[in-house]
Amino acid sequence: MLSRKNKRTLLKMFSLFSVVRGYNILVIVLAQYLASIFILSSGRTLREVVFDLNLFMLVIASAATIAGGYIINNFYDSEKDFINRPRKTMLDRLVSQNTKLSFYFVLNFLAVIAASYVSFRAVVFFAIYIFGIWLYSHKLKKRPFIGNLTAAILAITPFFATFLYYKNLDTVIFVHASFLFLVIAMRELTKDLENLKGDLTQGYRTIPIVFGEKTSKWMLTALAGFTVIPVYFLINHFEVGYMDFYFYASVIALLLFLGALWKSQAKLHYLLLHNILKFIIVAGVFCIVLIKPNEWLRFIT
Repeated sequence: MLSRKNKRTLLKMFSLFSVVRGYNILVIVLAQYLASIFILSSGRTLREVVFDLNLFMLVIASAATIAGGYIINNFYDSEKDFINRPRKTMLDRLVSQNTKLSFYFVLNFLAVIAASYVSFRAVVFFAIYIFGIWLYSHKLKKRPFIGNLTAAILAITPFFATFLYYKNLDTVIFVHASFLFLVIAMRELTKDLENLKGDLTQGYRTIPIVFGEKTSKWMLTALAGFTVIPVYFLINHFEVGYMDFYFYASVIALLLFLGALWKSQAKLHYLLLHNILKFIIVAGVFCIVLIKPNEWLRFIT
């Protein structure tokens, strides 16, 4: 049996894991490695990619920066989150704000140290990324359009670190990124609909608050329509292996999303829609292996 002190320590660890969204960070780490193996590292064996210390340091820097971003976002949104997500907020508050801020600075310092192992340009890249996350959390997220746009850009920024490392700027990468960007932008706008009550109470000027729910739904419909453009090019003009099945499934999922969107009125409905978009994003990470299903054989070459 655990003592009371050990139980409290364990709860605080769960609290910190909740604050930094540890599950999201694990998915991003996996996505960076899978993208490196199956898309970016042309001509390299699987062993060379997996045991590349420079890539490892870039992934560590990305994970530390994102974790720090979640902490600072949690710090500025504590009152709003208490309205929108009371249960999660109660867990998050088991760790004091001072402890969270201390951990925030430690994580950012770790990110810079890891980036410095790779190059000075990597340090500059992550320094700008850290500042961008702080600026978004402190100021930009309260503004319509620019907040959503900044959030989507910050979400895909870690992948550009690996793109630049491999110096692989093929067109197909940007088409993949455009699809991901559009789905993330949809997720951010859906989150605004989901968090309408807390945002309104705290004086946030999000798109649903400024322009209304109906306009927000039309914007989501337009964004869903735009996703067809990168999907068309990825399936018909680029070699994506069996991942074309993922893109077909994504289009079907987005059609179901739109059907449910126009019937949605309550927070629970928007939470379901948010989870549909999150599933599309996470499924896309695991489906990267479908681009070159035989790529794992490179490990023994």
